[in-house]
Amino acid sequence: MIRSAATRSFTADDMPLSLDFVFMESVVEAMARLTALAASPAVARLTAAFESAGKELALVGGPVRDAFVGRPINDLDFTTNATPDEMLAIFAPIATATWDVGRDFGTIGAMVEGERIEVTTYRADEYDRETRKPTVAFGTRIEDDLRRRDFTVNAMALTLPGLTLVDPSDGFADLAAGVLRTPSPAAVSFADDPLRMMRAARFVAQLGMELAPDVSDALRNSVESIRMISAERVRDELIKTLEADDPVPGIRILVDSGLCDIVLPELPALVREHDEHGRHKDVYEHSLKVLTKSIALEKERNPGHAPDVIGRLAALLHDIGKPATRSFDKPSKTVTFYGHDVVGARMAKKRLTELRFDNETIARTANLIRLHLRFFGYSEGAWTDAAIRRYVRDAGEELNRLHILVRSDVTTRNERRLKAMGDAYDDLERRISEIREREEIDAIRPDLDGEQIMALLGIRPGRAVGEAWNFLLELRLDEGPLGQEEAEKRLRAWAAERDLA
Repeated sequence: MIRSAATRSFTADDMPLSLDFVFMESVVEAMARLTALAASPAVARLTAAFESAGKELALVGGPVRDAFVGRPINDLDFTTNATPDEMLAIFAPIATATWDVGRDFGTIGAMVEGERIEVTTYRADEYDRETRKPTVAFGTRIEDDLRRRDFTVNAMALTLPGLTLVDPSDGFADLAAGVLRTPSPAAVSFADDPLRMMRAARFVAQLGMELAPDVSDALRNSVESIRMISAERVRDELIKTLEADDPVPGIRILVDSGLCDIVLPELPALVREHDEHGRHKDVYEHSLKVLTKSIALEKERNPGHAPDVIGRLAALLHDIGKPATRSFDKPSKTVTFYGHDVVGARMAKKRLTELRFDNETIARTANLIRLHLRFFGYSEGAWTDAAIRRYVRDAGEELNRLHILVRSDVTTRNERRLKAMGDAYDDLERRISEIREREEIDAIRPDLDGEQIMALLGIRPGRAVGEAWNFLLELRLDEGPLGQEEAEKRLRAWAAERDLA
């Protein structure tokens, strides 16, 4: 039953019939999912333990929201009026393991029935306006805890075992309307935690929502405060945005608000750069189209796989070298960006390093950007087998990602050119497959290894061994597998010219 205006129990009779469920599952289906979750072994045992201890317990935030929008429920986050010490006592007989790294903030983690869960004491924090750090204070009312959260759609809780929705900020109505609002005034909310501005963009991308006007205004007026947030936290939100099925709306918010001017300035710089054909469209819009196409191809080629952050980063940033390389060719009256692939790779490496991405992600993203123009010479004339071997060798483990990026980089509206480029790349992939059937090209190495080189030439480890190895590698790339006998013959001739043998 309905206990208050802020607390709702959804039944068929209580349903607000005026709501427009454009992207939502029916409430009946959502409540069925939540009921099933509440009855699962881990949640049922947790609920019984808290109930026996006389403490409140509620599923909170993301899991409740995701149930209503039909997203998978991955994380089990709970809130309670129990203190951390009381929670540890409750967990003791039911958990196989507990951890208290978030104890100072009221959070205790536990493994219950094979499920990893986290429970947090109701919070009533206040924020220091100088440092933006919260003064942690535990609360006694769930409604007060929910009102301090980032957005109304995340400020809903489902009581256990009663299955009553607690929604003091009308997050359910906002979710149904597709509007992202803050429980407190948006300017205050962003001042409390500036990272919420990045989260706003992320939720727009993930949930297909729009910012409420006051949220949009507060975001634009508060962007400078993002400088107080660590690069790691900014990076994590950027990754979550890119992992959305359609990150473009979230990226537009980052750029339009001015946040990108601070956290990823290379992207808004593209807005002012026309493409090499001198058309009115800018490189920024082109980059968003490439990202959208690459995600579609990624899903087509790798169904069921996790979002490919490296491939999506490369698609978004592949042209960031264009502003630095822009020039005007007077004879042809066109804008050119010669060398923007190399410059862009260097810029991407610098920016991703500043955002504290791991070395592997940085190296792979930069390599994709560096190579993304290589193919366009193929469309102008057939490559030799040697050129294809080098293409595969240089791409390395990124070859499949490079296929997706290059195909996505063709955004022309000229259907004839679009088909021609697609056909050309189809031909390239066919030839790669044919060469793979004849020889090993995914991990190309010389026909002789270092030990064999030293034994044949009678030399010790040093520069000469490396030079000989590179000589044989170039032969392998140019001519394919030579066989040991032929490789030895060529190496002796090479060494004789250098008085090494």
